[in-house]
This record gives sequence, C-alpha cells and structure tokens, in this order.
Amino acid sequence: MASEVPTMDPLVTTDGAMGADELLAALDDGRRVVVRTEFLGEEHEVTLRRDGDVFYCDTPTRLHKHESREEMRTCIEKQGYASE
Repeated sequence: MASEVPTMDPLVTTDGAMGADELLAALDDGRRVVVRTEFLGEEHEVTLRRDGDVFYCDTPTRLHKHESREEMRTCIEKQGYASE
C-alpha cells in the first residue's frame, strides 16, 4: 500500500489583502497561494508557488520564474498582489 503525501489546501486571497511577508511565509510553509485580482474589468487568478529554491507566479498569460526570495518579493510588490 503506497503512502499518501498530505496536501495543503491553497491559501486563497485577493490582491492587496495580505502583506508580502505573509504571502512569502505561506510559500515557505509549502502552500500555494491563489491571488484573485481584477484586470481590465475581469477577475483573474494568479497562483504563487515555491518548488525548492525556485518561486513561480503563474498568471493567465505567463509563468514567471524567480530564482530568489527577494526576486519573488519584488514581483509580488510590483504586480500589486501584496498590501503596501
């Protein structure tokens, strides 16, 4: 019988509802973060995730890859996913 790896539900939030430190802490804990954001009058979901030392921002149009926590912080802040 194969052992099952427990999975965490993603953290779902809206843009600007959480600080960058909170979003990064969730990623450090192994959670995916789904950020609901509005762009051109339509709601979109962006998934933030971490795989080892690499961070990803999966947007409806593009997958951004970041090699460090600071690069990820810059992206989160620049895109408006985090509160100021």
